[in-house]
Amino acid sequence: MRVGLIADTHLPSVIRQLDELGPEIRDFLATADLILHAGDVTAPSVIDWLEEFAPTLVARGNNDLFEDPRMAPVHRLTLEGWRIGLVHEIRPRARPTAEILDQHLGGHPVDVLVSGDTHLEILERREDVLLVNPGSPTLPHHKEYRLGTVGLLDIEPQSLTAEIRLLGETAGAPNPGTAQRVVLTRDGQ
Repeated sequence: MRVGLIADTHLPSVIRQLDELGPEIRDFLATADLILHAGDVTAPSVIDWLEEFAPTLVARGNNDLFEDPRMAPVHRLTLEGWRIGLVHEIRPRARPTAEILDQHLGGHPVDVLVSGDTHLEILERREDVLLVNPGSPTLPHHKEYRLGTVGLLDIEPQSLTAEIRLLGETAGAPNPGTAQRVVLTRDGQ
């Protein structure tokens, strides 16, 4: 199963759809079986657009000032036996992982915790939890609108591959993101 990870789209009024920045976002999403958006969608039209590619769940962000049944403060799901949590922000990230899980997931254990909010891509394994922030596809590192980063989970029963992917470059505005990759296996390797 391929899960597309996206966060902090912050769709401005001058852009109607994310793919107006170029075909890279559309090409990436076309490969997903499920999309997890870690908040700050900012417009219901973004969720509708994402649903053109795959079923979509959204963690409510601090800039999501509308109601949508696909959006909740927290989502917990199990895919191919891997437990995944989806929230908007976990700052400060330096806190012990158990404290983060207590605060955001009521102490429910997860193998992967997906978050957003910072616009900075993160792929870090701590205390048996993989922390993933896909960054922002439109405002990477809080720079002006340009192509940024997204995340991907390739999930199989015995392994999970997590990636941060660069969407490309916007003319005159280099992508500040860093591609990353981590592979987890059920035996802890």
